[in-house]
Order: sequence, then structure tokens, then C-alpha cells
Amino acid sequence: MVWFTRIVARSLGKASRYFGRTTPEHLQTARWGEAEAYFYLRSLGYRIVPRNFRTPLNHGEIAMIGWDDGVLCFIEVKTHPQAGQAPPEMAVDSAKKQHIRSVARSDVRRLRTDRPTGCRFDVVSVILGDDRHGPTIKLYKGAFSWRAAHLVEREPYSSREPRRWWRK
Repeated sequence: MVWFTRIVARSLGKASRYFGRTTPEHLQTARWGEAEAYFYLRSLGYRIVPRNFRTPLNHGEIAMIGWDDGVLCFIEVKTHPQAGQAPPEMAVDSAKKQHIRSVARSDVRRLRTDRPTGCRFDVVSVILGDDRHGPTIKLYKGAFSWRAAHLVEREPYSSREPRRWWRK
């Protein structure tokens, strides 16, 4: 039945390009990529709970939240219309990762469970290409973690000589 839903979604997506409201092309590309990523993740066994999840305090959204073998996954989808110089997953920079972490924190706080759930951040890269070959989709499980790279604890600086607190 998923195949039928996919065909209907693709057909309606193509029809909406010619009929109805005109939306900017980059938003159409993003929606198209998120739909393709949704069906791809469903075929891998993910159970997608909300799509385009927003919180009242943070601007922006997380593309999808889903469950994969008991692990809560926060999924960011990046789409390019054609293969170019940089792959779509490179658009998830440190600022975007920090934003996804903050939205994920508020979603985890919202869950009411007695035990903590395992969480993971995934990135889905979608290159739409042309209509003949279909999209190229790559999934990066655990693309980044809760901790930012610049927040990793480092050893304090120590010189080889003992520090003298008095003047000579």
C-alpha cells in the first residue's frame, strides 16, 4: 500500500506545479525532497511521528521525527534539484546543528516517560535529478551528537615550569 501512496503523492506534487497557488521554487524543491525522504525512511522501517516539527520558543523546525528500532531520531532533510559542487548534507553547518539540538531538547522534555529514551540525529541528503532516473537519497545515521564540537571539555593549560605567584 505504501507504493500506491507514493504514486499518488508524486502525481499530486507534479500536478500542483501546474495548478493552484504559485509557491517559490526552493520551497517546492524542499517539499518534494521531504516527501521522497519520508517514503525512503518508511521503506527502511522508520516510524515517522511528526513532520515539520516546530516549538513555540525556537524559530524554524525539524523536518521529521521518527523511531528506528526504539531509538528516537531527529531527522534533517536537505535537498538539491541537481548534483552540483557541494552535496546537500554540507548545508547542515554548526549553527543548524545547534538549532536542531535546541528544538530536540524541547521535544525530549515534552515526552513523559519514566526512563530516558535513546536519541540520534540523522541527516537525509536528497538529489532530485531528472524524472527518468528518480532521486538519489543518502541517509547518514548519527550524523552529529548532542555535544557541539567546540563545547568538548579540554585539558586545562599547564606549562612545564611551576607557576610562580611572586615576583623576583
